[in-house]
Amino acid sequence: MSESATSDIDQLVAALPTPAGVANPYPLYAQLRPITPVFGYQDYPPGTIPGQDAPVTAWALMKHAEVDAAARDHETFSSRDPLQEASSAPSLMLVNHDNPQHDRLRRFVHVAFSFRTVQQHEPWIAQCIGQMVADIGAGEMEVVAGLTSVVPAKVMMHLLGQPDADADKCRDWATAFMLSADLTPQEREASNQSMAMYFMEQVGAVDVQIKAGAPIPEGLIGTLLTTEVDGENLSLEEVVLFCVTLVVAGAETTTYLLTNLLHNLATRPELAAQLRADKALVLPFINETLRHSGPPQRLFRVASRDVQVGGKKIKQGDWVALFFAAANHDAEVFPNPETFDITRKNLRQQLSMGVGIHHCLGIAVAKMEAAALVEAVVDNFPGLSLGETPPVPQTASLLTHSFAELTLRFKS
Repeated sequence: MSESATSDIDQLVAALPTPAGVANPYPLYAQLRPITPVFGYQDYPPGTIPGQDAPVTAWALMKHAEVDAAARDHETFSSRDPLQEASSAPSLMLVNHDNPQHDRLRRFVHVAFSFRTVQQHEPWIAQCIGQMVADIGAGEMEVVAGLTSVVPAKVMMHLLGQPDADADKCRDWATAFMLSADLTPQEREASNQSMAMYFMEQVGAVDVQIKAGAPIPEGLIGTLLTTEVDGENLSLEEVVLFCVTLVVAGAETTTYLLTNLLHNLATRPELAAQLRADKALVLPFINETLRHSGPPQRLFRVASRDVQVGGKKIKQGDWVALFFAAANHDAEVFPNPETFDITRKNLRQQLSMGVGIHHCLGIAVAKMEAAALVEAVVDNFPGLSLGETPPVPQTASLLTHSFAELTLRFKS
């Protein structure tokens, strides 16, 4: 490869984590995908503290076949994050665990957070979201602050059995941890410590109540503390880490998914009319939004051994960035990838929520929230459109693709 070609590739890779790249990474993906894996992508894993922790330099994988294979090969591409483990931020349960610890923890969570358990909360989720949408008056509203960040925070705290009044804290904790808020290192560290302390206190209090003979309180904290698998219970620290994981992953990713769904409804009125007439199309609409518009963009792994990918040698210890969003726009799998098309027959192949043992644990809850919101909005506001204030892209982190602010006009 010529020196000028190498320079061009380096410039494309360097553009990925810039504000312009974060706001619209898909043209960069289209140029880089044919030549990946490429080395030199520098960015921060979630839970680290820019300005205090150093960025990692990683291989970027963008082809669907490469990303899918690497995500499934959890033995070669480790999810343990040595940078986060050394950081002052708490590690995430399951997200940053390898086997055998991952499978041990997942067994507990499958019992406490099973699909059947989640389904029991569906009526409450639908009623809560339906009422929030019904309370929106005609006119303009900035929906990130007023709706899409509020919904998942309320749902997460409800699932955990925590007071609704504490839901306001979730959004700030999540954006700080997931790097989508522009904070100083000191502010980010203080937020992470506040979140960890809150759940240490809440889990500790529930544990004391249970050991004193009080009835097990409703919510996942009580369930996780009392769930037994093969004669073993989770430690208090492990229950705290689950709470942190549920809040930062569930609240942040779902906030941006809901935001992107509303943007797609507002800019595609003909599609909104289809959904209003046929609710069976809501799930394909959600899945195509996940494929077409994210929000998840990439996650890091660390090579546990030397491995060949696409003719390139990735060495043991190298960081690897799996660009799920780039894979979702691979024309080899999704023809005309820039076209938003809910009739695609292979939407199950989109990778936004991961595959393999690290497939997103909370996807059922996220889709429940998404379906309830979409149905309520199309039924109550058939005239939904963009507001006068232009959307403001999220530009703080390439971890997610969405809007920091989205003003919509609600019209019945």
